[in-house]
Parts: sequence; structure tokens; C-alpha cells
Amino acid sequence: MISTIGSFLLGRLNWSALPTEPVTQGGAVGVVVLGILAVAAMFYFKKWTWLWKNWITTLDAKKIGVMYIIVAILMLLRGFSDALMIRAQQALASGNAHGIVSSDTFQQVFSAHGTIMIFFVAMGLMFGIINLVLPLLLGARDVAFPFLNSVSFWLFAAGMILINASLVMGGFSPGGWLGYPPLTELAYNPGPGVDYWIWSLQIAGIGSLLSGINFLVTILKKRAPGMTLMKMPIFAWSVLTMTLLVIFAFPILTATLGMLGLDRLMGMHFFTSSFGGNPMMYINLIWAWGHPEVYILILPAFGIFSEIVATFSRKRLFGYKTMVVALFGITFLSFLVWLHHFFTMGAGGDVNAFFGIMTMIIAIPTGVKVFNWIFTMYQGKINFATPMRWFMNFVVTFTIGGVSGVLMAVPAIDFQVHNSLFLVAHFHNVIIGGVVFGYFAGLTYWFPKIFGFRLNERLGKYAAYCWIVGFFVAFTPLYILGLMGATRRLDHYDGQGWQALFIIAGVGTLIIALGIGLQLLQLGVSIWQRKKNIDTTGDPWDGRTLEWSVPSPAPAYNFAVIPTVAERDPFWEMKEARKLGHMPKAPVYKDVWLPKNSGLGIIIAGSAFLGGFGLIWHVWWLAAIAVIGVAVTVVLRASDDDTEYVITAAEMKSLDAPHHQKGQLV
Repeated sequence: MISTIGSFLLGRLNWSALPTEPVTQGGAVGVVVLGILAVAAMFYFKKWTWLWKNWITTLDAKKIGVMYIIVAILMLLRGFSDALMIRAQQALASGNAHGIVSSDTFQQVFSAHGTIMIFFVAMGLMFGIINLVLPLLLGARDVAFPFLNSVSFWLFAAGMILINASLVMGGFSPGGWLGYPPLTELAYNPGPGVDYWIWSLQIAGIGSLLSGINFLVTILKKRAPGMTLMKMPIFAWSVLTMTLLVIFAFPILTATLGMLGLDRLMGMHFFTSSFGGNPMMYINLIWAWGHPEVYILILPAFGIFSEIVATFSRKRLFGYKTMVVALFGITFLSFLVWLHHFFTMGAGGDVNAFFGIMTMIIAIPTGVKVFNWIFTMYQGKINFATPMRWFMNFVVTFTIGGVSGVLMAVPAIDFQVHNSLFLVAHFHNVIIGGVVFGYFAGLTYWFPKIFGFRLNERLGKYAAYCWIVGFFVAFTPLYILGLMGATRRLDHYDGQGWQALFIIAGVGTLIIALGIGLQLLQLGVSIWQRKKNIDTTGDPWDGRTLEWSVPSPAPAYNFAVIPTVAERDPFWEMKEARKLGHMPKAPVYKDVWLPKNSGLGIIIAGSAFLGGFGLIWHVWWLAAIAVIGVAVTVVLRASDDDTEYVITAAEMKSLDAPHHQKGQLV
């Protein structure tokens, strides 16, 4: 009887779920201790009310963007610690030496590294930056659906917490970051790790889909008067194309994870060949989402570089229209290349040739953008500030990544290097060089607008140097090892003369770690010296787009008066007009309605977290309560008519007056 009650209350959760290996025990203890210290600090400094009112319940897109970035930075540290373990294991596990972790733990570590870096670092940085600046760039007060924005973030955070809970209870999935069956089917992997992977990505993925819809509607409906589509900043175009990819690709991920979840929960066998299922269908579906995902991450980074290159070259962006066409070309072609991920799986010569050619063609619109950036710089007055250093790092690394990608688009070459470390080096060339450097550049560029002071330039440049040097030291050996036959996911090898190259790769990872340390130091020093680095102008880089026309930090309402746009670089044209003596008219203030804070977003996400936890551990009553909790909360929100507050015209004029007195261009 007691056993039956226990099984009903706890499902399959028991003491055996706790970690047993010293490395994972240390990680679990570290997570628990840090969590306890954070909660204790909030009580000690009496900050719970401040945290609830100013951050947890906020619907201000800028604050939601900051929270996205904080989560992404924490996950960057987590994911990078996994990378250090991978490099340490491969540098040490040669011959009779077996390294620092067991084979099973190594499988979990590289699965965790890929999953966390893609879903919770790259996606977090991307949505964070978009939230920070997209409404400002468009001349809008907010995103189209502020409450939905809050729900999206908290679903992202719930997925992050759920997947990290596996470190404390149950262990991470050893099935790789894409979870290929049959390895992830119940018969071969009965533990809870794969279930953590499925339901955390499912929850975070739904949040991403909602964000994509929200940003698309924001771009189409919230632009300032006069800002036609062809007068939008190129970053907004890059977000628009990204959202189209999200809207078409993420439902595929949701359906795929749903089917895998049903296989494991209800014995459906969608992907088990011995019961009529087809694991190749999973691989097709996951890459039909997975390859567009690469472009989902990198398209906004292209937009960031476009804004930065134009600003720091003091010129209009060269080839604006071709950039727009290139973005749409990449968007379309990204859905026609997924099969190049499994050329070696017997699709036949004709099919392989089609997908190989499509993969090569996608390099053309990508190359167009690189040439446009170079022509923008040509004869410009270039300021090599930190954002431009990240751009220069990107050009070198991403070009190499693109060339190695075109090489692997040739099926004959792919047969040689498939599943090798050559592929790993190429992938990191694209993701680190394109995505990570892009978001670091964007964060440095827009940091003053959000926080009101600039980041330390010297430390920022040192960090960029460490990243680029460390990158080549870490990944050039992997290209060589791949050509020599070293496969990926290798936790031990026997004396093929590879150890020296693995050690060099490990040294490169340490140099990157120094770069991350310098970035953290840069942030700390900048906060410490914030009065010295304060931005009193609102326009520290001599910018071209609307976000620089408001004070720093940008107020909650963004614009006291919504601007009217007549040119492609509206703020630049406004400044040029002022130099010619054409002063703007005195602003006419009107009452402004803004969304009230709401705690329902975190309640919905909290319910989703409990539902995911219940499904993982087969605690069915918890999963049922969670579903009811989500439904009731959504109904409550939909029934609430009191969701906004007003800032009167008089208040707005009063808030705006100090900035006029300081001579800021508002």
C-alpha cells in the first residue's frame, strides 16, 4: 500500500536519481550551493520586493532583454565549463590513460555542451538583443504583445532550469544535442536524461515560437509613421527573415520532440524500426528544423554587423537592397539544404547532388553581404572601436567556416570527413565566428543605450584578441585531426600520434577562457567606473538610427513623441539637418498608455516547468495540475481588462525637460 502511494506521489523518482560520479556530484553541489547563496542574499539585502516589481513581473521589452542576456551569460559559463571538460578529457585520455571522466559521463557532457550552447546561449543572446533594441529601431514604444513577450521569456527560463535540474537529479541525456533515435528510444536509453532533454527543449521551443510571432507582428504593425519596409534598418530586416524561419521551422521541432516523447511515454514507436517506425524520419525532421536553426541564429548577427559597419565607417550601408534580397535568399535556401547532414546515409547520387548544389548556392547571398560590408568600409572614416574588432574577428573566422562548409557540400568530400572532428571545427567556425562574435559586437554596441554607460574599451579589445587567437589555436588542430581520421564524440584513443594536437586544442580553449574572464572583468570594471564612462549624449557612437535619438538609458516609454521617418538613416539625416540650421519643431506631448506589470507570465511558465518535471518522472497528478494551471492562468489574463497605465502629457513633458536642457537630441 505504502509502495503504491509512494509510486503515485513520486513516480519513478527515488534516491538513485542523485549523481554518483565525483565530477557530476561536484557540479550538482555547486548548483545547489549557488542557488542557496542567491536566495539567502536576496533575503539579507531585502530585495525580493524590488526583484518582483522591477524585473520578474515587468513587461518592458528592454528589461526582458536584459533578463534573457543574464540567463544566456550564466549558461555560457555552464556550457563553456563542459567544453573545458571535453578538451581536458581528449588531451589526457590516450593509451592507458583514461582521462578525467567515464565514457558515459563524457557522452552526457558533450550532449549538454551542444544543447546548452545552441538553445540557451545563442538563442538567449539573440532574443535578448532583439528585445533590447528592435522597438527602439522601429520608433515604437514596445513590442506588439508585451504580455506574450513575458510568457516567452519565462518559458525560456523554465526550459533552462529544467535541463539544469538534470545535473542534480537523474543525469543529462547521453544522446547528443539532436537526440537521434534509436539511441534516445526507451529500449536503449531508459533513464530520465532523454526526457529532460525532450521536455526542456519543448517548453523553451514554444517560447521561441511565440517570440518569433511577436517580433514579426511588431515589425509589420509597429513601425514609426513614414518608415516603409524599404526604410527599415537592416537589423529589422534580418529579424523579420529570422522570424519567418522560426514560424516555419519550430513547429517541426515541436512535432518531432512530441513524437519522440510519445514513443517514450506511451510506446507509440514513431521512430523504432522494429515496430514499423522509421528513425530516418526523425533525422529528416530534426534537420528540417536544425539547418534553418543555424540561419535563425546567424541572420540577426548579420543585421548587427550591418548596423555596426555603417556606424563606425560613417557611411550609409552599401547595397541596402541587395542585402535585403540576400537575407531572403538565405531564408529560402536554408530549407533546401537539410539533407547535406546525412549524405552518407544512402539517399542516392541524384538526391545528394541536388542538396550539394543547393548548399553551395547558399554561399552566394552570404558572400554578397561580406562584399557589401567591405564596400561600406571602403573610403570610410573607420573607427576600430570594440564592436568593429568583433566584426573583424567575424570576417576572418566566418569566411573560413564558409569555405570549409562549401567543401563539405561536395558529397564525395563529405564521405571522407563526415562525422569527424573536421565537421566539429567547421560548425564552431560558423557558430562562434558568426553568431557569438555577432552578439558580443551587438552587446558592446548597444550597451550604453540600455544601461547609460559604456563598457571599458581596452578590456573589450583584449577580450576580442584572446577569443580570435584562442579560436584558431583550439580549432585548427581539430581540422587536422579530422583529416587524419579522428571522429567526433571520442573520449579515448590509442596512440595514433594525436595527443599533441589535442593538447594544443586544449591550450586554445584556455586562451578563450582568458577572453571570457576579460569580458567579465570588463563588465565589473565598467560598472565600478560607470560615472567615468557615463553616456550623457544618448549618442556615444555618432549613430544613424532612431535608438540613438533618445536618452541613455532609454526610458520605459522609449519615445516621448513617436518620430516621423522620411529617410533610411533617420537620426543621421536629422543631425545633418540640424547642422544646416533646420531645427525640429517643438514636440507636442500626448498621454501614453503602457502595459502594467503582470506576474501571470511566470505562473504560466512555472506550471509548464512542473508539467515537464511530472512527465519526466511519471508523476501524473503533477502533470495534470500543471495543465490546469496553465489553462486557468490564460483564462484569467484573457478576462482582465485592466492591463495598462497612463503617463500623462504633463508628466511626459516633465520627464523630457532635463534632456532638452542638457542639449541631447531627443
